[in-house]
Amino acid sequence: MSKKDAILQAATRLFSEKGFKETSIAELSKATGAAEGTIFYHFKNKEDIFLCILEDTRNRVVEEFERYLEEEKFDTGLEMIEGACSFYFFLAGTMGDQFLLLHRRHPHELAEVNPVCREHLEAIYNSFVNGFERAILLGQKDGSIRKMSSKKIALIIFSMVDGLVRFKTYNLYDAGALHKEFMELCHSMLQKK
Repeated sequence: MSKKDAILQAATRLFSEKGFKETSIAELSKATGAAEGTIFYHFKNKEDIFLCILEDTRNRVVEEFERYLEEEKFDTGLEMIEGACSFYFFLAGTMGDQFLLLHRRHPHELAEVNPVCREHLEAIYNSFVNGFERAILLGQKDGSIRKMSSKKIALIIFSMVDGLVRFKTYNLYDAGALHKEFMELCHSMLQKK
């Protein structure tokens, strides 16, 4: 692993666990064994490190989610919703540090003043919402999902699944224990009456 990759990996862990503002360059230096000068050789400043992490998170999350939706075969849009929700849980579990980082306050505060940060966050969240909307539109076409505003329902489903992940992220509740009930709720909300 290159020194730059080691810095990014350690920074991802520290920023997700402690927060961006609470993590010092000295701590990052200690965690990586890289001198502060070496860190600044690879990155302009701490915010630059954060934006590199966010860009990598964006690329990985969007690529994985979109690949899943393209490669999996679903008989109905309702099955696609179930699959997309389950895969979101899977991604959050395998990319715990990245999701914790996304759930912290700093990325959203930075996005208010930094267009690059905003672009990365929008790409991540739009990928999920668009995937859920594709499933809803498919379900409306095949009859497994009733007619309603696909974008609004996609946003609601994303908010619900992301909320469950936040429970797990912050060790408030085991989101996996709610999986069955969550899927039943999605079914009752989406199916034709």
